[in-house]
Amino acid sequence: MIAVIINPISGTGRRPDEARRRAELAASLVERRGLEAEVFVTEHGGHARELAHTAVARGASMCIAWGGDGTINEVASSLAFSNVALAVVPSGSGNGLARELAIPLNPAAAFEVALGGRDQLIDAGEIEGRMFFNVAGLGFDAHVAHEFAETGHARRGFARYISIAVRELIRFVPDQYTISANGTRLETRALFIAIANSRQYGNGATIAPGARIDDGALDVVVVGERSPWSAIAQMPMLFSGKVDRLPGVTIIPTADVEITAKHDIVYHVDGEPALAGRSVRARVHPGVLRVRVPAQ
Repeated sequence: MIAVIINPISGTGRRPDEARRRAELAASLVERRGLEAEVFVTEHGGHARELAHTAVARGASMCIAWGGDGTINEVASSLAFSNVALAVVPSGSGNGLARELAIPLNPAAAFEVALGGRDQLIDAGEIEGRMFFNVAGLGFDAHVAHEFAETGHARRGFARYISIAVRELIRFVPDQYTISANGTRLETRALFIAIANSRQYGNGATIAPGARIDDGALDVVVVGERSPWSAIAQMPMLFSGKVDRLPGVTIIPTADVEITAKHDIVYHVDGEPALAGRSVRARVHPGVLRVRVPAQ
């Protein structure tokens, strides 16, 4: 049995008929292959995680997550350390994990990968007990994630994210951090620190050019303090995959990392905002998630 878990408001601006439309399309695409599908629609935050957990308990062989990075994170967190495969139908603002896995953005094409692709084992990160599969982080990018979440689904989108980032750069005050990884200790005032399992946030914004989703390591990307104007001027380097060439950028491949700060830490997990005390720990779990990727 294949479970399809749909977030009806990701990328839609809350169109009232979207849940029905997506559910009907999902059922028809799976049944066209002669397979059995159970289709579920999320109703609140955390619901995708609950639905995936139930599907695994009922013997699902695959869970197809139709939504943004937050929905995919919830489903993947329930599937990690099991033999149940995750397939992705992306419909979020950034679609970072889907892009990393070369999943088409068109729903019908994504279902073709889900039903006719191959399985690949990938790593998972864990930060403060929460799993992530794309990128976690703290500092400015986490602050923007919080502000972005406050806008509501009707006002989301890549352009909205960039406008918030530019606005918040002007007033953001970087914190002082101590980073311990690979037996070394780095003290720095950082604009932000990304903990990357894969290369990009989404929309081609490549924060960790050397990261690989199945290499058994996380790339800790430390972007040192700089003026707002320098950060804006250097933003194209993020989209050209050359952020590692910028001055004041340090990248540390590691299996685990501890980061402490002068103040309570705002962080994000695959773009979803979270809060911690003055210290966070992250580590990698190699090869614990089975994902469906294109056959070629």
